Amino acid sequence: MDGLLVVNGFLKSRKFDEIYMWLGSAFEKRGHGIRVCNNIELSLTSEDISADFVIFWDKDIVLARRLEAMGLRLFNTSRAIELCDNKALTYTALYGKLPMPRTIAAPMTYRNIGYSDTAFVYDAIEILGIPLVIKECFGSFGAQVYLAETAEQAEKIIKNTSEPLILQEFISESRGRDIRLNVVGGEVIASMLRYNDNDFRANITNGGKMQNYTPTSEEKDIAVKACKELGLDFGGVDILFSDRGPLLCEVNSNAHFKNIYDCTGINAAEYICEYVEKCVK
Repeated sequence: MDGLLVVNGFLKSRKFDEIYMWLGSAFEKRGHGIRVCNNIELSLTSEDISADFVIFWDKDIVLARRLEAMGLRLFNTSRAIELCDNKALTYTALYGKLPMPRTIAAPMTYRNIGYSDTAFVYDAIEILGIPLVIKECFGSFGAQVYLAETAEQAEKIIKNTSEPLILQEFISESRGRDIRLNVVGGEVIASMLRYNDNDFRANITNGGKMQNYTPTSEEKDIAVKACKELGLDFGGVDILFSDRGPLLCEVNSNAHFKNIYDCTGINAAEYICEYVEKCVK
């Protein structure tokens, strides 16, 4: 098999380059050719592209749909990436299907206007309570996620952005703690506990730590079902602890797996390669 690994041409960092190298190496070790292409060069290519498969490690939805229109098989699909990239779409796609924190998608505004009327914030607090978690719909590594301890803080956070938002109840039992489960082909291949004593977010990028974790059958079921409902071939699923059982927090279509490798010794790239082989043959 010969494939493409599509990456973002504007992301220049060792963290991303390392993931690309691991993915490429996994396919090459199993005798498959794989060429790394960035979204800049592909966007400027007018001719049809030939490949047995595409590992689409980017969030350029327009490009992903164009490649699919050419007949290429993408892992993950454009639709699955779109649903994960927008936290409001993730929530609506999984609403009523999986246990999640109570959530309200903020009313849509225009970026040149912003949230000029913030009365809805106080109504949301009546439903979700305080503290209140405020998340910009587009963001990774725990960035653009805020905790408002008062209604006034919530209003200030929302006034300072014009980005699409979701508002969520704060799950106090999971302050600074969550579980990351990596799923490939409908199976949980690795999991870890992330924790941070100095931040309500558990992300490693924000100073969190990690340790090996054995998930319960319920936690694994949530992770697998989330990926299935969103149409993901592979993904990273974050689950919160709560007094009413595990709750789905977020789903990542292009979950970085270096940290979970360091924690567990499991290389997700190898599992992704094996899964693609089964699908393409």
